[in-house]
Amino acid sequence: MRSMVDDARIPKPGFWSNWSSWEEADAQNSLGHDPLLVFPKDKLVEEGSNVTICYVSRIHRDNISCYLEGVQIYGEQLDRSVSAFELKNVSFIRKRGTNVFCKVDQGGALGGIVLFVSKVLEEPKDFSCETQDLKTLTCTWDPGSDTGLSKQPSQSYTLFESFSGKKTLCKHRNWCNWQVAQDSQETYNFTLVAENYLRKRSVSILFNLTQRVHPMTPYNLFPKNVGATNATMTWKVHSIGNNSTLLCQLELLAEGKVIQQHNVSIKVNGEYLLSELEPDTEYVARVRCAYTNHFWKWSELISQKFNTAEAAPSEAPDVWRNMKMVSGHPTVSLFWKPLSKVHANGKILFYNVIVENLDKPSRLEVLSIPAPTRSTELTLDQCSYQIHVTAHNSVGPSPASVIVISGDPGNEEVESGRVNGTEDGFSVSWKPQSGDATGYVVEWCDGPQDLPCALQWKNLGPNTTSTVISSGAFRPGVRYNFRIYEISAKRMAHLLEKKAGYLEELAPSDNPQVVMSNLTSHSFTLSWKDYSTESQPGFIQGYHVYLKPKAGEQCPPAFEKTVLPEDSLCCKHTIDNPEQKTFVVENLQPESVYEFFVTAYTSVGEGPLDAFTKITTLDEYSHILIRIILPMIFCVLIVMIICYLKHQWLKEKCYPDIPDPYKSSVLSLIKSKENPHLTIMNINDCVPDAIEVINKPEGSKIQFLGTRKSLTETEFTKPAYIYLLPTEKNYSGPGPCICFENFTYNQAASDFASCGHFPVTPQAPPHQLGPLTSPENLLKALEQNYMNSLGEIPAGEANLNYVSQLASSTSGDKDSLPTNPPEPALCSEYKMQMVIPLGLASAPPSENSSLSSTTLLGQGEHYR
Repeated sequence: MRSMVDDARIPKPGFWSNWSSWEEADAQNSLGHDPLLVFPKDKLVEEGSNVTICYVSRIHRDNISCYLEGVQIYGEQLDRSVSAFELKNVSFIRKRGTNVFCKVDQGGALGGIVLFVSKVLEEPKDFSCETQDLKTLTCTWDPGSDTGLSKQPSQSYTLFESFSGKKTLCKHRNWCNWQVAQDSQETYNFTLVAENYLRKRSVSILFNLTQRVHPMTPYNLFPKNVGATNATMTWKVHSIGNNSTLLCQLELLAEGKVIQQHNVSIKVNGEYLLSELEPDTEYVARVRCAYTNHFWKWSELISQKFNTAEAAPSEAPDVWRNMKMVSGHPTVSLFWKPLSKVHANGKILFYNVIVENLDKPSRLEVLSIPAPTRSTELTLDQCSYQIHVTAHNSVGPSPASVIVISGDPGNEEVESGRVNGTEDGFSVSWKPQSGDATGYVVEWCDGPQDLPCALQWKNLGPNTTSTVISSGAFRPGVRYNFRIYEISAKRMAHLLEKKAGYLEELAPSDNPQVVMSNLTSHSFTLSWKDYSTESQPGFIQGYHVYLKPKAGEQCPPAFEKTVLPEDSLCCKHTIDNPEQKTFVVENLQPESVYEFFVTAYTSVGEGPLDAFTKITTLDEYSHILIRIILPMIFCVLIVMIICYLKHQWLKEKCYPDIPDPYKSSVLSLIKSKENPHLTIMNINDCVPDAIEVINKPEGSKIQFLGTRKSLTETEFTKPAYIYLLPTEKNYSGPGPCICFENFTYNQAASDFASCGHFPVTPQAPPHQLGPLTSPENLLKALEQNYMNSLGEIPAGEANLNYVSQLASSTSGDKDSLPTNPPEPALCSEYKMQMVIPLGLASAPPSENSSLSSTTLLGQGEHYR
């Protein structure tokens, strides 16, 4: 062995001592009682070193294996019981060391060691010393990697000053304090020594004390006398030496950016007035200081937040309007944008809207609208109005924004143009119309036009004729409409131009809904008038009409052959007018099947390919049949409609309802004028004894029963009455009777309110009375004579009325009573009414007749 002195106070290079004498060691003796010995034990080396590991075995065996952290290592066998392993460039694994062990295979003895690998001790970096008060020096450095292990502590640091010969053991790994000597020493030479069990490292520095002054952080930084546009900042500093002067730097920040910077020289107390501030704005003030005699470093910063006071808004609101007519009155929707923070100068509390009638200056209307509302609606009349809008905060109002609404807005018709969109937005330009314009306004909507529109506008100066409209809400395939207004000197807005455009055009999203009409044998018409071009994602430039004829048929004129995406042949016709929404497909073959399809196209492409619609043309003669059948169907429908509308009139004329006698107004008339006891016929047993026959005045012919005797029309100009009464001479039945006309069935008969009466002839044989008591026999006889006389009655010349009797104890009608009325007698009740043609009215039969005598009386006659 040999040694060398290693001390920082001794200059290098050092000198080695002489070697010691050799000593011998017996490996077997070193085993002791262990069967296997691995060494060196607890070896401490630096990372990157080379290490030799040996093992000694008591029994000579070849089946011993060694491992480094579980990985087998191979070495050199020196003899039967000793082997050596060389580990090169060992690395640091953990502070607890690296495991190395050997074992006898198949469950034999086990031995091992722990190898401690330390990181290399580094030379301290960034070694520096400074003072804050000229009394204490603080030295700092970067220690680098920690070399501490479980076998070795971390490296230690010693500070040595060569001029004074003093040293101090540092308590911290990266800094150390040194007390300044009272003998006014200004120059210092420090050596910093780092050491551990394996090596030492050192670094030196030479400096002047007054050139390494780093002041302490200022304190008590506060604002005072804070106004809307200025504030005074105050702070304090720690003194250095004998009232040394410090240079302090004051910075003012807004929204994280430095907007003002000021340097102030002070000794103890600092103060500075900040001006040109914005009202109601949050600021941050910060201060740092440095030694004035020799600048070394700025002190640490101290900061303080403060807010300036509010002021009245400095700018008028940006106001715009939208006009529409509601029930004949102009309705103005008024909009305004919120003031920016720079111009609001505080929190806006409300907006004042003053509406002044220019035609009636004495009329003012003031509306107060709370913030953050940014719109209102005004209903005006046909007068002109001037509207003032001001924003108010806690200090006062802003300047007024003025807009004038004309009493006659009119319908301003202007040309509509197109504008192209780019990545930056829409470039809109216009041509001025007058030289007194005070500005221009461009109006648009951020969203699609069919949605509730968030109105946007941009105010521009009078010398501006173009602008770029950009918005993050613009989307490709959406149509945006722009309106350019000119603001006159009277603050009135006049519409100059309209523009429409797309940020990016797309192909049509849907196809027209096509209606086919006017189908003939050689043509048909297609129309899509409901197709809206403005709602498409691009400007519609025209339409493509596709037609598929039957196989082998050529394309009609005006069509050209084309290939569809699915590689099928088709005929295509291009319509380059987007306003044309009808097309006639002509020159087709009769009774042929065709398929058609219509799509729109833009500058990007055409709409989606949908399914084709099949149609079959008519034959050449079908149109002739249609021209005949359709008018017939139309006429039938007209007749049916008329019949339906006039069904009540037709019913009254053709088949009227049979009136209800109990609801007749005639009965009430008769009761009131003649006899209040008269009633409608009741269905009881009664012998019909009179039939009224009303004949027409021209050519009427009456045949009497039995005699067939005719009477001319001069003999019957008024209604005639036929009485069927018994004529038996010996008849002693009832005498006088009253006959009652049933006016319910024939109103015309009510004009002849007379009736004949006659007594029963007493000479009538008794056997002739029998049939009259049986209504059935009488009806059979009348029916037989009626059938025999049908041939002699001219058709349509007979008109019948019904007459019946009513039993009465009085003489009936006073006007028709004879001078000597017979005694009251009982008559038969109502039984039956029959319709008997005029031909059945005849003279009394012969004496041999089985029927009762029939007597025909004139108007007003009474037969007894």
